[in-house]
Amino acid sequence: MKLYDYILSPSCYKVRLMAAFAGVKPEIHAVDFHPGNEHKSLEMLALNPAGSIPILVDGDLVLTESSAILTYLAATSAPEWLGSRDPEERARIQQWLSFSHRLTTNLGGARLHEMLLRPGNIEQLQANGIAALRELEAGLFEQKLKGQRFLASNRPTIADVACFPYVALAPDGGVSLDPYPTIRLWSRAFRSLDRFIEMPGVHRLHDLKPEPQYAKTEA
Repeated sequence: MKLYDYILSPSCYKVRLMAAFAGVKPEIHAVDFHPGNEHKSLEMLALNPAGSIPILVDGDLVLTESSAILTYLAATSAPEWLGSRDPEERARIQQWLSFSHRLTTNLGGARLHEMLLRPGNIEQLQANGIAALRELEAGLFEQKLKGQRFLASNRPTIADVACFPYVALAPDGGVSLDPYPTIRLWSRAFRSLDRFIEMPGVHRLHDLKPEPQYAKTEA
């Protein structure tokens, strides 16, 4: 199993995270995404005509969408990350997987604009990213009222893996996480999981700010 990877890509980080949680160790092929644009080379376009990464190759299987790769890794090595057989839970997982693409487009787009000077309407990307964070905050708060710490249940699933990286790295695109205490609580719970791994810009649990104050004063 080979993963075409860029260390600073949140989408690639999703796959490395899921592999770590599943106890899978793919062979890593480092792609010179910036400044080399290796992902646009003829060799890479033969694997993925869209010219994007990550790409996972396992035998004759080639997967080029991060959500599909997360599903594959979980299904083959850690099925508990796919959630239970409850239809509502499965639907919530699929909903958050779809939602994660908005995080990639907007928070990821803002990050690329600010860090790699990629063209884009930064004000619109940030505004859309903030709207997505507000939706995520509301969803997590609803889960919190049910006594559940994660997006689809009281245990993490591929939905949390799909959403976490671009949220954690939102400040790189000029979007603060300070207004979202429930997101920050979720982030702390996610970072405390066994086998959690870091990437540049995503720090360990003990490097985070103190837990949101309102969580300490609840009855």
